[in-house]
Amino acid sequence: MGGPVGRSSTSGEKTRSRVRRADRLGDGEGQSGTGGDGRDAEGEGRHGSGDAPASGRSGERARRAEGHRRGASGGTRGRSSRRAPKSGKRRVLRWSASVLAVLILGTGGAGYLYYERLNSNIKKEDLTLGDKQMADHKANAAGQTPLNILLIGSDARDSEANQKLGGAKETFGATPLADVQMLLHLSADRSNLSVISMPRDTMLKMPKCTAPDGKVYPASTRDVQTNESLGRGGPGCTVATWYELTGIRIDHFMMIDFAGVVSMADAIGGVPVCVDANIRSRSADGKGSGLELEKGTTSIQGEQALQWLRTRYGFEDNTDLGRAKAQHQYMNSMVRQLRKGTKLTDPAKLMNLAEAATKALTVDKGLDTVKKLYDLAEEFKKVPTKRITMSTMPNVYGTGVNSGRVYPKAGDAEQLFRMVRDDVPLDGKASKRKKPEEPKDPSAPVGEIAVSVRNATATDALGPASGRAGEVADRLKNAGFGRTTIDANNVTGVARTGILYPSADLEGDAQAVAKALGVPLSQVKRSTDVSGISLAVGADWREDGAYPVSKGTEKTPESAGALNGEEEACMKVNPNYTW
Repeated sequence: MGGPVGRSSTSGEKTRSRVRRADRLGDGEGQSGTGGDGRDAEGEGRHGSGDAPASGRSGERARRAEGHRRGASGGTRGRSSRRAPKSGKRRVLRWSASVLAVLILGTGGAGYLYYERLNSNIKKEDLTLGDKQMADHKANAAGQTPLNILLIGSDARDSEANQKLGGAKETFGATPLADVQMLLHLSADRSNLSVISMPRDTMLKMPKCTAPDGKVYPASTRDVQTNESLGRGGPGCTVATWYELTGIRIDHFMMIDFAGVVSMADAIGGVPVCVDANIRSRSADGKGSGLELEKGTTSIQGEQALQWLRTRYGFEDNTDLGRAKAQHQYMNSMVRQLRKGTKLTDPAKLMNLAEAATKALTVDKGLDTVKKLYDLAEEFKKVPTKRITMSTMPNVYGTGVNSGRVYPKAGDAEQLFRMVRDDVPLDGKASKRKKPEEPKDPSAPVGEIAVSVRNATATDALGPASGRAGEVADRLKNAGFGRTTIDANNVTGVARTGILYPSADLEGDAQAVAKALGVPLSQVKRSTDVSGISLAVGADWREDGAYPVSKGTEKTPESAGALNGEEEACMKVNPNYTW
């Protein structure tokens, strides 16, 4: 089944016929229904209402067609004709959604085969290869939970298509690198979307990862560039690395390679981007992506889109930070284009997009079908463009041998991570806050609760902040926790303050410690690594004073370079790369 989907095959013609029929019948009146719930793929509900026998398909179609004809001539069943005055943007979007449902979920044999074909295109791998279990989400007051998706761009040169698109011959077949890493956070109430990019040259320590074939990659004892995580067993190690650094639960990942970017960009049909001067990304010594654009706005697709996303030499200061900003602008522009509806009303383009997307993606096993990907896309569609915020992890340049690399910026990076963990929107418009949780187990009198406090404020770039364990221990003693001691032997750093307890009977005691210090109860965890209640003062609490818990109104650090989804910005071109 090579080549463009359905252009000459009988199966494809039947599918397009159903699409045309769905259009004629109006909003959601076609055979596959409007819900897109996947039942057609399972052989159920193929008639929309689900009340007609399988042998009556032809009669049912005839009756519906007759109803349509009556409506066209003013009959009593002419719902689509009565809706005619509303045939503007809203109808286009509803039509697009129903067409997509028909294309993806299909009806009858041809649609089911096409659905299975798309499913077989998708490559799947384990979500995480780390040995730490990710913390569960905490629901908001309405019982809703957020969704966190890690987007990974691989520079693999493992196929003829990828080798043609990028890299010198000596890189062919080399271990792939995760050169693009973006965390998409969809808020629990689906009102806003936050994106955090991590520069590929961020230096950090890697967690232990166990590859699907059983090979074990031990935790690193030195700082390693973050894009190397992909070579430690696959995308599941990149997920584990993000969790180790941020403490943010990651629900899914989606990975795409060079060829995938090109095919997706072609299927979309062009994304407008802007530069403030003519640019040619190619230096005398051969560095650069090859991107060449005139000043102003240009619609790019295919290989040119890949060049834009890979350009480092030519944007701003020729670093990965400029590249991340260009990627944000591309993503925002792509979302705006797709939401105009102009790219979603052509069935052939939709089919090409579905085919390109499924062939381009490697996902975790929780996103292993088109139905699951479609449902995920429907969740993201709930967010208005003006509530999308792109950001880059706040960072500082290293020194010495790592002077060309970056490290998470103490304070600012953790603040950004904490906002995402606590489901605080990066655009400053606070969502509804969940009600405080009550301890599940009654605590003992505070004077009887033994607590061990340790200084875990060290980061990859900074040593432990002096005196932090003692200051927090004094706070507890002043609150009546007379059996508080300091553990001076363990100074291993953690990103955020946490309280561990070993057994269920101590849960209430551990939560009492958290309440006394103002630490969120979501940061109180049961662990077999401790024998009693252990408080680790993390890098998020390096300064004296009350614990800096999110109030839902804090602002995104300026160092994150936040960009709103509706902002049509132009990339600044480096003067050495103009023409």
